Amino acid sequence: MRETLTQIRNRPVAPVAAAPAAPNLFVAATAAVQAAPAPVSKRQALESLAAEVAVCTACKLHPTRTQTVFGSGNPDARVLFIGEAPGRNEDEQGLPFVGRAGQLLTDILRAIRFERDEVYICNILKCRPPENRDPERDEADACEPFLRRQLAIIQPHLICCLGRHAAMTLLDTRASLRSLRETVHFYQGIPVLATFHPAALLRNPHWKRDTWEDVRKLRALHDALLADAS
Repeated sequence: MRETLTQIRNRPVAPVAAAPAAPNLFVAATAAVQAAPAPVSKRQALESLAAEVAVCTACKLHPTRTQTVFGSGNPDARVLFIGEAPGRNEDEQGLPFVGRAGQLLTDILRAIRFERDEVYICNILKCRPPENRDPERDEADACEPFLRRQLAIIQPHLICCLGRHAAMTLLDTRASLRSLRETVHFYQGIPVLATFHPAALLRNPHWKRDTWEDVRKLRALHDALLADAS
């Protein structure tokens, strides 16, 4: 039956549902910021990587080490030095270049107006080879990912390879140190210089003059890069 006009007017009205409250955008944004992880500093990233290195068993050197030697220095360093492998003193203390070769490196740095705490120093290998022998290919291959992650964290503006093995590994070359010293190389766009390892200078003092020329070039290149960046 068709409803009359009076019946339509007298029909009960259904209650209107309350509209949902508008979201509080400030509260939501604040919650999102609080939930986001805090940015990781270079120092924290290096400490995390060092913890991975400390338990590494990827090569045959791990059973004979006292401890790993990750690296030390300024995480924001513009200049990074890479040696070959830890020696006895480094294995005992867990720090790179702390023996006689390390003291000589400190003297070399000061001669070109650098302090150790403003650069970063590490090695190709993070464990000491027996009797301080040269790094072997499989050992360098096992450690190389750690080195490359170190470099990615620090992002130095200039790298100096100390010794033939450091340069050969980083630059993936079989060239002699003599030829490597003659020019500036590049690792992922970062200038790389090579010179003698300080331990080699202790055995062969006549190489010190050549090393002095190398590190003078290093300082000059550093200053030029700094001037270009300013």
